[in-house]
Amino acid sequence: MYCIVDVETTGGIKGPTRITEIAIFRHDGQQVVDSFHTLLNPECPIPPFIRHLTGISDEMVAQAPLFSEVAHEILRITEGAIFVAHNVSFDFGFIQKELNWLGYDFLRRTICTVRSSRKILPGHPSYSLGKLCRSLEIPLNGRHRAAGDAAATVKLFEMLLEHDKYGHIPRPSSAIYSEDN
Repeated sequence: MYCIVDVETTGGIKGPTRITEIAIFRHDGQQVVDSFHTLLNPECPIPPFIRHLTGISDEMVAQAPLFSEVAHEILRITEGAIFVAHNVSFDFGFIQKELNWLGYDFLRRTICTVRSSRKILPGHPSYSLGKLCRSLEIPLNGRHRAAGDAAATVKLFEMLLEHDKYGHIPRPSSAIYSEDN
């Protein structure tokens, strides 16, 4: 199993920054079999730059659940799965940070679709999600929103699986709880 994940946040990974939105698609290597998506109340103001980039405002997250209220669902849906994201260190690092604050150890094997794309689909001028999706004709609706970016990453990941002739992408039977591939 794989879990394709995207988060939106109040800033960079360092410091007290928080997640404002999360989307997770559980994938069996053929298709999406489960999903989870929610806005999250970061318990702090969303900086103007981030508001402008994501369109997520303080008002939108005011009544959203706290991360602590959905942590069990994140642990459940990612259990036994390889964690996949576009620039995985960012998304994984944020979720790991939030779960560590709650006292959980969060270890999953990870796959970065940026690195995998460079190996499996070489020659693109940019591997940013937006530009790569445009050049591969992958629809990207809701850019800089967790559900839109994660859904596009699912399509990219399926394309990577299909074109992975040299086994760059670990299959789910590999060790799950080591930190990176």
